[in-house]
Amino acid sequence: MNNEQAKERGIERASMQESWRALYPFEDRSIQIKDPADSVCHRYHYVDEGDGRPLLMVHGNPTWSFYWHRLIQELRGEYRCMAVDHIGCGLSDKPQRYGYRLDDHIRNLVELIDTLDLQDLTLLVHDWGGAIGLGAALERPERFSRLVLFNTGAFPPPYVPLRIAACRWPLFGTLAIRGFNAFARAAITMAVEDRHSLSPPVKEGLVAPYDNWKNRIATHRFVQDIPRRADHPTWKRLEAIEAGLTQFKDLPKCLIWGMKDWCFRPECLERFEAVWPNAETHRFGEVGHYVVLEAQERVNTTVREFLRRTDA
Repeated sequence: MNNEQAKERGIERASMQESWRALYPFEDRSIQIKDPADSVCHRYHYVDEGDGRPLLMVHGNPTWSFYWHRLIQELRGEYRCMAVDHIGCGLSDKPQRYGYRLDDHIRNLVELIDTLDLQDLTLLVHDWGGAIGLGAALERPERFSRLVLFNTGAFPPPYVPLRIAACRWPLFGTLAIRGFNAFARAAITMAVEDRHSLSPPVKEGLVAPYDNWKNRIATHRFVQDIPRRADHPTWKRLEAIEAGLTQFKDLPKCLIWGMKDWCFRPECLERFEAVWPNAETHRFGEVGHYVVLEAQERVNTTVREFLRRTDA
């Protein structure tokens, strides 16, 4: 590549960064989280936009708070919209020596809730955010008043799809995820049913924080933390979270599901419905795992109508 080509490539990259950043025009906020293992503090980034009853949005893997950008823009005129970046994700610090267990992510979210003294929270969760967010809600149940779930789980995994299991294989999984960003990049097409539903700036925004080997550590560790046996510490925590779900039986709940999701398949939705038979359910038949992005207009309308109906 000659100097002129390199210059053009640099301009192109800067333009693409600007394009996704225009979709995420939010003020950067953070708190310092102390790692209990070595007392080192890490930057825990979050978005906090608008006023009103607070909405707390919790992402999964391999996304970050950018996943919620359209919903935040739609609702911040009526509600206080907050979205976190787990340690290792998004604009949070990405330490190389860190636990990256489910327990760590739950503890960090609880610390944010306590530090900001958040009350009357509506929890919105997706993917691993379900276990993290609901785990935090069980730690501070008095601070939560409503739940909105999107294609997620909060129980030991009943199955692990082969394409995810392959990312756990020694050497291959490490090289694929951390070397080639295969997990986050593959999700751009594999996590949606309509491969044309995501614009180029949205695709770039989803992978932007995961631009090198070190910055992909959490993407890899999330996959490694999927438990396959009952003696795994995360399995036990997931069992405890599932056992505690009945604690939320009287809260207003909205379940929104992309029914073409091959990861958090419809049986995951049915598992929540069995625990919460009074939950409001919306099935989006031709939508995949990234339901909030793939069906953004329907999601925005559905969430807004649920919130307005249940506003006290």
